[in-house]
Amino acid sequence: MLDLIKAAFLGVIEGFTEFLPVSSTGHLLLIGHFLGFEDADFGKTFVVLIQLGAILAILSIYFGRLWKIAMALPYDVFARRFVIGVLIAFLPAALIGYLARGFIKGTLFNPWVVCVSLIVGGFILLWVDRQEIAQRFNDAMRYPLPMYLGIGIAQCLAMIPGVSRSGSTIVAAMLMGSDKRSAAEFSFFLAIPTMVGAFALDLLKSYDQLSSNNILIIAVGFVTSFVAGWFVVRSLLDYVSQHGFAVFAWWRIIVGAIGLIGLALLG
Repeated sequence: MLDLIKAAFLGVIEGFTEFLPVSSTGHLLLIGHFLGFEDADFGKTFVVLIQLGAILAILSIYFGRLWKIAMALPYDVFARRFVIGVLIAFLPAALIGYLARGFIKGTLFNPWVVCVSLIVGGFILLWVDRQEIAQRFNDAMRYPLPMYLGIGIAQCLAMIPGVSRSGSTIVAAMLMGSDKRSAAEFSFFLAIPTMVGAFALDLLKSYDQLSSNNILIIAVGFVTSFVAGWFVVRSLLDYVSQHGFAVFAWWRIIVGAIGLIGLALLG
């Protein structure tokens, strides 16, 4: 029962934070450090499979649009250009993630880095959210190709746990003239190849740990991750269009500050 509660809790955290600019990796690392979840029996296998729940959540929502884009590729120049743009944005993180995977997980994955990244990223998000930047682009499918590349390069910063993949891409898009809604939407589109690639690599590394012994625990985490992720993707665009990103920025700052205090007191 305790493992089922842990599974549900981690699934909800993964689903809610994966698509918000608050860093799912950072939250899971902090929770693992303070509550000992990194030593749970389901370990890497569980983490890999709850990522799949979040991936399927966004695919279920965007399947219709993705299908239309795929069907339009033979005759629609804008559809082809958008697909090329997503691939351009995806490649920098794919290359760096593959080449520097050992250094990233061996050196940067520690709670102190997470807390500092959360706080710094929170203040950056607050600053960008308050700027009156000329909004030249309001359609994620019509960004210029150099803008897709710039967003992709910014996404590489999310290799530092606590930075946030969605946060880095949203900030980059807004600084280059995107409105908040399309910046958040493109972060969803870019999440699909990025998360699928990360999932495939993680699964390749830990497939030998898959077992039917913990199938119920895995199922609980998968379902809660899917439901939480689906809720966030369905509601985030309307929310940020009306309210911006301030609440997420303050959340990052508060969580990071509490984390630093906890580390100082408890180690």
